[in-house]
Amino acid sequence: MMKKRKLLVFAIVSVLILVAQVTIAQDKTGKDMVTEAKKIICEVSVSEAKALLDKGGDIFLDCRTSKEFKMGHIPGAMNIPRGLLEFKIAGKIPDKNANIIMYCKSGGRGCLATCTLCRMGYKNTKNLDGGWKAWDKAGYPVE
Repeated sequence: MMKKRKLLVFAIVSVLILVAQVTIAQDKTGKDMVTEAKKIICEVSVSEAKALLDKGGDIFLDCRTSKEFKMGHIPGAMNIPRGLLEFKIAGKIPDKNANIIMYCKSGGRGCLATCTLCRMGYKNTKNLDGGWKAWDKAGYPVE
């Protein structure tokens, strides 16, 4: 009985600390946010992403603007700009177990978008390290 009580107290204190950390205003830059997100998301290299594209079955999700997407994208990729992601994702990819490879221009927005999808319950989302620039530099196919 005493162990259960101690465990309950520990759990309550842990939750209170977490809530306090979340609610305290923090002065962070975009770069800080990306650095934090990179600690909790999975990333794939450009060569790993190419292998996944060749294998098939993964959804490539471009979170750049529509204008950027129209200028070139990974073949078969879907475009949901990061600013609309939370509102459009469920309609475009309802399966929260889908294998998603997120990317943007250089990796920052994709990293944050991947973090967002994880927070929304998407379980198999990875960010393309280096984004579109890395893909294009590698000479891989584009549409």
